[in-house]
Amino acid sequence: MQVRFDGGFDGWRDRARELLQSGVAPHQVEWLGKDELGGLFDEPDTSEPVDAGPPVRIPRQLVEELESAARFRTADRWSLLYRVLWRVAKGDQTARLVGDIDGTELHARIKAVRREAHHMHAFLRFSPTGCGESPNYAAWFEPAHDVLVSAAPHFAERMGLNSWLIATPIDAVLWDGVVMHHAAACPPAWRGLAQNAQDPGAELWKTYYESTFNPARLNRNVMESNLPVRFWKNLPEGALIPQLMSQARAGAQRDGQAERVANQPGKRISRPG
Repeated sequence: MQVRFDGGFDGWRDRARELLQSGVAPHQVEWLGKDELGGLFDEPDTSEPVDAGPPVRIPRQLVEELESAARFRTADRWSLLYRVLWRVAKGDQTARLVGDIDGTELHARIKAVRREAHHMHAFLRFSPTGCGESPNYAAWFEPAHDVLVSAAPHFAERMGLNSWLIATPIDAVLWDGVVMHHAAACPPAWRGLAQNAQDPGAELWKTYYESTFNPARLNRNVMESNLPVRFWKNLPEGALIPQLMSQARAGAQRDGQAERVANQPGKRISRPG
């Protein structure tokens, strides 16, 4: 049975409620978002529930967990959510717990979504647009999961009355200083504005970053864990990192400073030990 919905959590929740009340089991359902196509011989969507039973009450905490896990991008995201929902509605609370096969996957996805939101807060860089009628600042970000809407209020709380735009390959948000506007499909004009915004302080920042880079303390695995390589291309300092790491591997680790600093007149700071 194919079930079509708008591709968002609210749309999925409405359809899941109908199916749950109708007693439709998880293995009977194929979830199709608005841009997904079914197979040639698949059954058509049945929009009207049959033999709807009494309303099913679901713990609010579970709804919050499902909503968070729904931001994890994977082909079976909606199937897992409905399977957990079905099991809990039938009295199997272990479906929510780590240790259960579904519960473990659910919480792994929640953890990944939270980490991606943290990455967005840490590695997104705004640049002034320099356009009178445009947002004051714009940023381009490429998240691995659908965290834009949930993570964006973080910036509204910190940038005062400044207006700003965050564009991603999928969607975008515009903060006008008072209200957050979300575009489910990123408008081409917003995409261009975010990708072309130039920070006049970028060169100064790169000089500072290079001068404070300490090759003696470089641990590639730790660095790439805390600052994943996929974010480097959109950071001002990103182009410097491979070069600095290469210099460290080539012998610069004997110094406690970047090469440009170590070559300056004055006392040399050597790596301890």
